[in-house]
Amino acid sequence: MEPKPYKASIKQWAEEDRPREKLLLKGKSVLSDAELIAIIIGSGTPTISAVDLAKQILHSVDNNLNRLAKLSVIDLMKFKGIGEAKAINIVSALELGRRRKEAEPLKVQKISCSKDAYEIVRPLLQDLSHEEFWILLLDRANQLIKPVSISQGGVAGTVSDPKIIFKHALEALASGVILVHNHPSGNLQPSQADIKLTHQLKDAGKLLEIPVLDHLIYSDSGYFSMADDGII
Repeated sequence: MEPKPYKASIKQWAEEDRPREKLLLKGKSVLSDAELIAIIIGSGTPTISAVDLAKQILHSVDNNLNRLAKLSVIDLMKFKGIGEAKAINIVSALELGRRRKEAEPLKVQKISCSKDAYEIVRPLLQDLSHEEFWILLLDRANQLIKPVSISQGGVAGTVSDPKIIFKHALEALASGVILVHNHPSGNLQPSQADIKLTHQLKDAGKLLEIPVLDHLIYSDSGYFSMADDGII
């Protein structure tokens, strides 16, 4: 039998190559994604270092951090060397990053096109595995008053109550509403139910003089605008 290749543990690496020490010596920006994840999980196994274990995890999602953020604790525990505590650490770190995006000041205050609306809802809907329905409330100048969460559902749909939607709009003295919901599957085509709901809400908005300006279907890779497509 051929001898197994020798792999040095992180403790045996040169100090400037160890993830924690490298961060202290050279700064966080020089660390690779794998090295940052290695710091989060803390340790590897007797046969694989934390960095190599992190590389395995990243390889499974094609080195895509957005795809990594979609993995659950159970998904991560399928990797040998990742127990519940380490999986929770990874999920928590990625969720904290998502919340940081959400907490950033909105760069686009005036909505002049569907892309502006998409950029506003991106941090609210990114990485979700279930459907959510949101509205963007606008003033007379098409400036954002605030985004409002209306409902959450399962992987197949969510319920949107017109009374709740226009209650929020009336309370905020909104002059316009943009509807938004996500498709976790990534399919951007509106269903007949989506189109029917949009027309119902548009008719209700006319009565209240709060026009429904658009209905976006969101995915992490893009969006569909019913206004741009002439549906609304």
